[in-house]
Amino acid sequence: MIYFDNSATTKPAPAVVDTYAKVSANYWGNPSSLHNFGEQAFNLLEQSRQQIADLVGASLSEILFTSGGTEGDNWAIKGTAMMKREFGNHLITTEVEHPAVHNSMEQLKQLGFEVTYLPVDENGRVSAADLRAAIRPSTILVSTMAVNNEIGAVQPLAEIADVLRDFPKIHWHIDAVQGIGKGLFKQIFNDRVDFVTFSGHKFHAPRGIGFMYKRQGRMISPLMAGGGQERDLRSGTENLPAIAAMAKAMRLLLEDEDAKVKQQRAIRLAILHHVEKFPNVTVFSKDLPVFAPHILCFAIAGVRGETIVHAFEQHDIYISTTSACSSKKHVESSTLQAMQIDDGIATSAIRISLDEHNTMAEAEKFNQVFDELYTEFAKLS
Repeated sequence: MIYFDNSATTKPAPAVVDTYAKVSANYWGNPSSLHNFGEQAFNLLEQSRQQIADLVGASLSEILFTSGGTEGDNWAIKGTAMMKREFGNHLITTEVEHPAVHNSMEQLKQLGFEVTYLPVDENGRVSAADLRAAIRPSTILVSTMAVNNEIGAVQPLAEIADVLRDFPKIHWHIDAVQGIGKGLFKQIFNDRVDFVTFSGHKFHAPRGIGFMYKRQGRMISPLMAGGGQERDLRSGTENLPAIAAMAKAMRLLLEDEDAKVKQQRAIRLAILHHVEKFPNVTVFSKDLPVFAPHILCFAIAGVRGETIVHAFEQHDIYISTTSACSSKKHVESSTLQAMQIDDGIATSAIRISLDEHNTMAEAEKFNQVFDELYTEFAKLS
């Protein structure tokens, strides 16, 4: 099997599964309990938090655990809106965000908040000048993704940071779900960002766990009220086995990161340079430094994306249409729409997404199968 759908989810690492099992078996006490068994669980919880904090260069109190990227995005956006509503009601995001961001914004619009959606260029990136022009005295939040989950475009985070340094009271949230372990650390953890959200199952941790970086001193309202866990900001008994497993996964991910990124970039380029030779292929993730090393999106004119996905599946190669969240709903790519790509081409888009375990041999096999399928599609059309 060749698995090229890592932006949808990744395979849990064996060492991570082992950690999850051991913690489940040996540390089932509630970290909030007063007795020694609960104290052992609490200590492991804080050790895991410290490990993640050290890996991202944060303090212990700046790491908060969530159930994943969707909760983290909702929390950063709605929590800011609730906390700062007396200071303003204007939010800024982009036209190419994940549904967790877009739909949160739409919910807030129903509550009286105003939202500006920044347009993108032909590469799916926003303009820092457009951001500056959109800011109002009532602006309380800017939310941008680091890496687009559909085409892999990297937003100009350094330029956005430059703009927002002039507006220190505005919260800035980065959805970094697709950006972890991809050589983008300095861009994501810049000196201006306030909230960064991550999802564990995107980097070989279990599903249903994630974390959020919250800059020291930034205020945010909790979305879940209850027993006061996570420093009274996110109630609910902590999923300790998944948290410990996520800390292990993150440590393993960031080992030799440069070499892993180089390998993914080489594989991506080998496929890109092969498929772009064909006349009916349109590549959206071009060979430019503004694209992440692990995502490649392209279309074969006249063939629907789901048809291409299932054709490769017959060869035991697993890819996706542009987003796992929308593929089964037959929702067209919001990113390609924002880029003003013709619907006839956008419906043919597919996505390849890599991780550090993919190999150049797999790329060669993909290219071989692509040649066969391209010929078959040409006969059908």
